[in-house]
Amino acid sequence: MAENTVRFRILGPPELDVGGRTVTPRAAKPRALLALLLLDVNRVSERDWLIDQLWSGTPPQAAAATLRAYVYQLRKELSGFDNGVALRARAGGYVLEAAPESVDAHRFASLAARGRAALRDRRFKEAATAFREGLDLWRGPASFAGIDVPAVRDKARLLDELRMDVTEQCLGAELELDAPTSAVAELEQLTAAYPLRESLWRLLMLGLHRAGRSGEALEAYQRLYRLLDDELGIAPSPAVERLHRQILDCDPALQRRADAAPPRSQPPEDWAVPRQLPAAPAHFTGRAAELSVMDELVSGVGADGIGAVAICGSGGIGKTALAVHWAHRAAARFPDGQLYIDLRGFDLGPPTASGEAVRAFLSAFGVPSERVPNEFDAQIGLYRSLLADKRVLIILDNARDAEQVRPLLPGQDGALAVITSRDQLSGLIAQGAQPITLSQLDADDAGLLLERRLHKHRTAAEPDATDQIIDACAGLPLALTVVAARAAANPTFTLTALAADLRKAADRFEALTGFDPALDVRAVFSWSYRALSAETARMFRLLSAHPGPNLAPAAAAAAAGIAPHQARRRLAELARASLLIEQVPGRFAFHDLLRAYAAELAAAEDGHDGLAAAGRRVLDYYLHTAYAGHRLINPIQDPIELVPAAPGVTPEHSKDGDAAMTWFVAENRVLLAAVHHAASRGFQDHCWQLAWAVTDNLHRTGHWHDLVDCWQTVSEAVRAHDDGTVRVRVQRRLALAYSLIERFEEAHRLLDEVQILCGELDDRAGQGHLYQLRGYMWRRQERFDEAIECNRRALDLYRDVGHQGGQAVALNSIGWHHALVDGDYEKALACCEEALVLARATGDRAGQAATLDSLGYIRLRLEHHEQAISHYRHAVDLSRELSFRSGEAASLANLGDAQRTAGDDAAARDSWRRALEIFDDLGHPDADQIRVKLAGKA
Repeated sequence: MAENTVRFRILGPPELDVGGRTVTPRAAKPRALLALLLLDVNRVSERDWLIDQLWSGTPPQAAAATLRAYVYQLRKELSGFDNGVALRARAGGYVLEAAPESVDAHRFASLAARGRAALRDRRFKEAATAFREGLDLWRGPASFAGIDVPAVRDKARLLDELRMDVTEQCLGAELELDAPTSAVAELEQLTAAYPLRESLWRLLMLGLHRAGRSGEALEAYQRLYRLLDDELGIAPSPAVERLHRQILDCDPALQRRADAAPPRSQPPEDWAVPRQLPAAPAHFTGRAAELSVMDELVSGVGADGIGAVAICGSGGIGKTALAVHWAHRAAARFPDGQLYIDLRGFDLGPPTASGEAVRAFLSAFGVPSERVPNEFDAQIGLYRSLLADKRVLIILDNARDAEQVRPLLPGQDGALAVITSRDQLSGLIAQGAQPITLSQLDADDAGLLLERRLHKHRTAAEPDATDQIIDACAGLPLALTVVAARAAANPTFTLTALAADLRKAADRFEALTGFDPALDVRAVFSWSYRALSAETARMFRLLSAHPGPNLAPAAAAAAAGIAPHQARRRLAELARASLLIEQVPGRFAFHDLLRAYAAELAAAEDGHDGLAAAGRRVLDYYLHTAYAGHRLINPIQDPIELVPAAPGVTPEHSKDGDAAMTWFVAENRVLLAAVHHAASRGFQDHCWQLAWAVTDNLHRTGHWHDLVDCWQTVSEAVRAHDDGTVRVRVQRRLALAYSLIERFEEAHRLLDEVQILCGELDDRAGQGHLYQLRGYMWRRQERFDEAIECNRRALDLYRDVGHQGGQAVALNSIGWHHALVDGDYEKALACCEEALVLARATGDRAGQAATLDSLGYIRLRLEHHEQAISHYRHAVDLSRELSFRSGEAASLANLGDAQRTAGDDAAARDSWRRALEIFDDLGHPDADQIRVKLAGKA
């Protein structure tokens, strides 16, 4: 064996052999980690899965950091080899990169496959040789001996069963050769060792018969018969009974070998069942033919390969209404879930990116954000894997084109995608999507729509006027809906008067609708608009400056420069006129045709300056409200000086961190759209400051891909900013975002650029922030030596400039390193105690909570139980004061661990229950770990 040749042996007790020398880790957990990584070399093992396996579902609070330390130890064992063996961090987990043939289980599986192929071709000697070579790799009676980890136990059982299968196939091949004597002797031993394994008895009977010992073969059958009857009260299997009869009859067919056993099936994984359909449209009318076609298509899903339906037609024709109405009718046919997303293909703002859509769907399936792959192709792969063999309905509403939706289509039969678009989607139809093209409602259905909205007695009283309205609206459902809304809101208006009003309008709106010139949809909008009060009409126009996709009254107030209570009244008026839709109580949205109509009116009546001023006020509102919430969530963040708010803007101020988080969740998509809107309109400072304000929320809620997209937009927008400090902040934030999704090379490259810029600006505090961030990134990459060096350099820089807050953070990082990596709890204690003093001096309560949690961990390892409990309690109190609920729950969980270690089980259970309440309320994945502890399984 070459000096640096590495062999991984798991067919028996796990061993790592380097050039004939065993260097297997002696500690149990690193040895178990190596076994887990060896389950599938060159494939990523997710970090959360490894933690769950190593600690049997009840990991300690610092499990992720401890896992990194174990990886670091293994990496050091593997360092110095030049044959391609490496342990690397990849996409939320770790991968052991090695030549597959370096793992004995892989060689065993390859030899077994070679043997089976030869057996199928009746090349019995070649088959037996391959099988024996594979079986010779085993060094003991069981695989992974001594490793008690769930996934390893499962794999060990599979390998042990495979070994027995291969043994039987090998002996079966040898029985086909000229001299089966040695095979018969081995079968005698195996039936004694595994007396209830009938397949071995069957081979023994066959071997004895072929060796000319038929009497002994029949006696072996009698032994098996008595054994099964005594032990289990059953008779031998039909295959053994059949062989028994064949031996009695001296059947010549016994010279043929037995068939191989069928493969075992794998159980499906658990998954969440999404129910995302919006409310069914009220007063849905018509489309009987289209509904019938769609109903027929459901029965073809999974049978005829139909996986997509493309509903196409012009704006306002009722595509979404048809899709959602039918989806509610057909929901029971899709028991595995229904997904829905508005792709915003024809809004004024940018369409929803395919990546954003697939991540939203993965979230709906219950995939935690940290388990979402970083690469788009991998995200699509995971999404389609979740759809495989499931009956799921996917509504892709308002698609821009085929390219936007193609990645979101299911990859296998069973799921059905329903796409709505103004585009003809000819590419999808060419690939097999079923087309449904909508035209205007016919006169009967249009009349029925008006009848249902206005009551039959009203339309029956004025049949001619009803017909005129139908003709004027040309069967366009959106136009009919607006007319009906106006008539319903004004019961004293006659339909005759409304019809006359429609006939007066001269302008055309075909540029927006794409309809025949005979349809004057602008006329429908215009008289509805003219019926508004002047103040409401102005707000309607200026709302077109809002970035979308929806808005609350406070944002509408900012657009119009009025008080929020005035905005609420005007929004209600717009909703009554069907010029806005109240999607959920208190949140309103434009139909995209109406938004375009409002923008056209604003350009004509308010001018460019008026519209630009409205857009600026909207950005001011979101910036100042978001920043106020950000300060509640993270009050110790270095403050920034905001762009002043324009007159007429009334920012909201949440009462506490919980309320701020609720606001951020409700406004998440709007805030991201606002960042892009500011960038596209040249508002550089609004752009980066708004991103600065939303970062903590996106970070804490795990929306890391959105965070990357946000800061990439900002980076491009401020590339030419004249303030170098701004560029430093932006690039540092982008580097942080990259590091969260493990794009470490790009993050380090950005920090290299920032370091040069910080030097030019002589920004030593900025350099300290840079080194602290780089230390965090190195630690995430398990490069602990580099991490601790960066933390120390950050500490020196912070001390040079007297930045006490930075010193506290760096000292806590250094102390945590000493505790977790070095196991030097005394050094760790000294660093973290100094960090706590500084955090208290600066009033950094979040830093105090983090450091107290570290001190609790250290004190517990030093068996200072009372102090550990005290530290954890104080951390809980601080997190509660800061409304940092996940931090509060995490410290409560740690407090429970410390109380249990100290022997106070009742207090421990109380702490865990309190932690569980918060985790459940947040939908946090750690909730299950607490349930296990409370169930007494920890």
